[in-house]
Amino acid sequence: MPDVRNTVRAPVAELVKRRREPAVVQTLRSTVAATISYVVALRLSSEAAPLTAPLTALLVVQVTLFSTLTTGVRRVNAVVAGVLVAIGFSALVGLTWWSLGLIILASLGVGRVVRAGEFVPEVAISAMLVLGVTQVASTAWDRVLETLIGAVVGLLFNVLFVPPVWVANAGESIEGLARRLRQLMLAVGEGLTAPTPVARAAARLHEARRLDHDISEVDAALRQAEDSLRLNPRVKEGLLNRVVLRTGLDTLEICTVVLRVLARTMTDLAKNRTEEPLFAPDVGSELQELLGHVADAVVSFAVLVTTQVSRSAEMAENRLAEDLAAAALSREQVAQLLLTGVQRHPRQWQLHGALLTEIDRILDELDIQNRSQRLMEELDRASREQRERHPRLAAARQWVRDNTPRRRRTNRP
Repeated sequence: MPDVRNTVRAPVAELVKRRREPAVVQTLRSTVAATISYVVALRLSSEAAPLTAPLTALLVVQVTLFSTLTTGVRRVNAVVAGVLVAIGFSALVGLTWWSLGLIILASLGVGRVVRAGEFVPEVAISAMLVLGVTQVASTAWDRVLETLIGAVVGLLFNVLFVPPVWVANAGESIEGLARRLRQLMLAVGEGLTAPTPVARAAARLHEARRLDHDISEVDAALRQAEDSLRLNPRVKEGLLNRVVLRTGLDTLEICTVVLRVLARTMTDLAKNRTEEPLFAPDVGSELQELLGHVADAVVSFAVLVTTQVSRSAEMAENRLAEDLAAAALSREQVAQLLLTGVQRHPRQWQLHGALLTEIDRILDELDIQNRSQRLMEELDRASREQRERHPRLAAARQWVRDNTPRRRRTNRP
């Protein structure tokens, strides 16, 4: 007979283990907020089962505070607009097939006018539900009240219990992408001193193309992290964190594209050298070592981008500098060997040059100085766009900074 306690403990242990995942956090927070909104609506609404309130709370309570605020406003806007449309139609016509078509058409048009966003269909849904009841006026205002209750409860819930910051999850996704790049780069460097079947080279090229899907998943996790940093009182340097992660992902995306081109170059070489090794033994071993150094630099770059503590960031930067220096030295040796080999056997010399060019592009993207310069440019651009988008808020922040007394530093013995 199976142990019932172990059967119960397994799902609970799994839930505890995954308690920091966005899906688990969202499930628990939405459940609590919807239940609270239903209890409040039972006391304030005249409806026997005010389900609109928990429904609104479910839609309003998002994973981040920023998305909660923006979604809540659009949700209430859509429901109120739909109710008002229903009230206007109920005073003129009843519910028939042609009036239903007119109210749907009018509601969708009004939803576009009031900028309900993704909740434009909710305008028509609210209008149809209200128009289908007998006592339109009372039901309409009850629906508005329930919607407001759900929205207010959802907003207050996320304001009082601020959602977590999802930077760590985005950092793990970025590091995971970098490690997949490393594994593929090492795989490309295997077997260079032996005949390489075209099917195996093509399989690596196909794997490099599939990395686009991984980038899309990382980008979704990063967008969630960026939203969690906006309007979050826990975060002091949200703009800096957003720009650091975003530019880091952009760099890895460029490296992914270049790696795909590099895999295509290896596939072309395999097609032209089916009965012989891709490279001479000395060239192949040096090229494999070079790809190993580049692969290590990609991971070190991702660790640097996702590291928050200053001391750990300094260690990550030093590690990246060591990997880049080793890769640059190895690259020069490979270049000399390839030049010597091309002078003796000039076949497919353009592919050798393309191979070095692709490696140079990856190293240039990972370069620390280029990274710092681009980071400063992106910070300036993001700050300028923020000031242009919200000039009054920027002026208020500047006034606060100018009028906040600074603490004098005292020299401690």
